[in-house]
Amino acid sequence: MAQNWTPSSWRDKPIQQVPEYPDLAAVAATEERLAKYPPLVFAGEARRLKTALANVAEGNGFLLQGGDCAESFAEHGADTIRDFFRAFLQMAVVLTFGAQQPVVKVGRIAGQFAKPRSSPMEKQGDMALPSYRGDIINGIEFTEDARIPNPERQIMAYRQSAATLNLLRAFAMGGYANLENVHQWMLGFVKDSPQAERYRKLADRISETMDFMKAVGITSENNSSLRETDFFTSHEALLLGYEQALTRVDSTSGDWYATSGHMIWIGDRTRQPDHAHVEYCRGIKNPIGLKCGPSLTGDGLLELIDLLNPANEAGRLTLICRFGHDKVAENLPRLIRAVEREGKKVVWSCDPMHGNTITLNNYKTRPFERILSEVESFFQIHRAEGTHPGGIHIEMTGNDVTECTGGARALSGDDLADRYHTHCDPRLNADQALELAFLLAERMKGGRDEKRMVVNG
Repeated sequence: MAQNWTPSSWRDKPIQQVPEYPDLAAVAATEERLAKYPPLVFAGEARRLKTALANVAEGNGFLLQGGDCAESFAEHGADTIRDFFRAFLQMAVVLTFGAQQPVVKVGRIAGQFAKPRSSPMEKQGDMALPSYRGDIINGIEFTEDARIPNPERQIMAYRQSAATLNLLRAFAMGGYANLENVHQWMLGFVKDSPQAERYRKLADRISETMDFMKAVGITSENNSSLRETDFFTSHEALLLGYEQALTRVDSTSGDWYATSGHMIWIGDRTRQPDHAHVEYCRGIKNPIGLKCGPSLTGDGLLELIDLLNPANEAGRLTLICRFGHDKVAENLPRLIRAVEREGKKVVWSCDPMHGNTITLNNYKTRPFERILSEVESFFQIHRAEGTHPGGIHIEMTGNDVTECTGGARALSGDDLADRYHTHCDPRLNADQALELAFLLAERMKGGRDEKRMVVNG
């Protein structure tokens, strides 16, 4: 166990990004109720994810992490979850084919309800109200009643997470993820897109391989890896009272685990080494993500690594880099060199979303070309430094939204108003996400070919 740590020791530390609840007794009562509820995920599942991420840290896999910017109560439904899962499976199979390596699948789902904000207040006209901080805290409607933080929303978030996890487990283990269904994962609105034909050709090749394997006696009936997949959940651990309530001792190891999700991460706004969020995360045994923005120094990163992963355990810590397309070259190499100099074992992941947000026609959006540019730079820099570009972290949906401009369909600023549905930040739609997966696969295949040339002299 981490030294001088308890699930509540974070309460003695300074804290950022916390809501001001008007009734603290009601908050305590809600957390007490949650502490009696069953865990949402289990320690053994979190350990399995850590093992998979350890392989990524060693250069033998790729992390695909993505999902909603902020889950909402209003849009929760089986079709939404299914379409997200279908889009995610398509991305994963494209990346697996490109990398010829296992793809670790981690969704921003079943817990991604709380959001940090740049200002505690939002102003519209002459009225100022508390900022919307995610459905687990308050409502998005710009009214006094909706914006009052309400602890009962934590119970709603727990129940929605449980229902979402139940359906995801059924999809992952019940046959929906069977590679024989690879053609059926295509979403309706993607079928007439530029990506559709590329995906169909890839699916045909997979189907031919499956037919050959079946001919030699290897089928989905006798090989579970062909019909099932590991799918894990993750979210930003922002609302620490909720996280503490769902922190449990694993009966087999005696270690503490956050059972709100398999992996949790610390945001760029809450990564102060002497503050509450780092304090909480250093004591749990789950895989941890750490958002790394332009203000993070090499020494600052090493201090955080020592706090969060003192045993230098591969798979424990994923560094999620979010600089912006024009700041990667300046910031990423110095962090890589600091980590490599000290021999730290980490997964390097690229978040090309959060540093590339602009305002266009009064909408927050993210140009696809800037997202792609940051990803390109991420891969090029890692190749130059001799390190493994281990993953990508994106905000995406399986719905046909118009929130990010660009992509093969060339969405423009004028298109944003058509289907702009996000509760917080703009997301890639399934078509754009699949396009990004194909572009990533090409880069990964290129990197693999370069390695072969070096090995073969």
